[in-house]
Amino acid sequence: MAVTIKTPEEVEKMRVAGFLAADVLRMIRPHVQPGITTGELDRICHDYIVNVQQAIPAPLNYHGFPKSICTSVNHQVCHGIPGERVLKKGDIVNIDITVIKDGFHGDTSKMFFVGEPSIQARRVTQVSHDCMCKGIEIVRAGVRLGDIGHVIQSHAEQNQCSVVREYCGHGIGRRFHEDPQVLHYGKPGTGMELVSGMTITIEPMINAGRKEVRMLPDNWTVVTRDHSLSAQWEHTILVTETGHEVLTVLPGDDL
Repeated sequence: MAVTIKTPEEVEKMRVAGFLAADVLRMIRPHVQPGITTGELDRICHDYIVNVQQAIPAPLNYHGFPKSICTSVNHQVCHGIPGERVLKKGDIVNIDITVIKDGFHGDTSKMFFVGEPSIQARRVTQVSHDCMCKGIEIVRAGVRLGDIGHVIQSHAEQNQCSVVREYCGHGIGRRFHEDPQVLHYGKPGTGMELVSGMTITIEPMINAGRKEVRMLPDNWTVVTRDHSLSAQWEHTILVTETGHEVLTVLPGDDL
């Protein structure tokens, strides 16, 4: 699959899709409380995307995924399937939202604290967020993918955390997952050169322990092999000649 360079008209549609994805995360925040199930969070998000935004939840039936959002709790790294799990005080949960509007995708995720997190949970969540921000900061035309991976990997490892290797960011547009793959580790000066008009996600999965992961029998949920906590944040980014535009942040919100 080739990398797609977005026209100005397509960029505008990406802005709309990105805004809607960010809006879902803002909407769901008050609902992330002890006692709610991940399945209830999925139902609330699904109803909001379909009935309020009049958009499409991209994960639903994507390669057989059974729900409209991903909810990854504690040592779950990514692709957690919402269900009967009840959130409890001290949990951390990543909620991953992708919406389709007018044929274009907006993809974003955030970490949420359920009650007061442990010191380690707060720390790995912060390190993951900082990794994403450091990756985004350097995005502009002419930067190479290895440069992004290097700054993310360096920050994680300087903070005694590890970067998951098996899953990465990606190009995005009319398709959920396009080229290029955006690795969250690497060497500076290597990899594809970014070009103005590309849209990519940066979404580092950072573990408090070792980098190794395994997949659960549901063939979707990925967990840390050593049962250590994991955290992830994600934004959809437009590459410009002089820098970048984050398409999945709402006015007034921090990254």
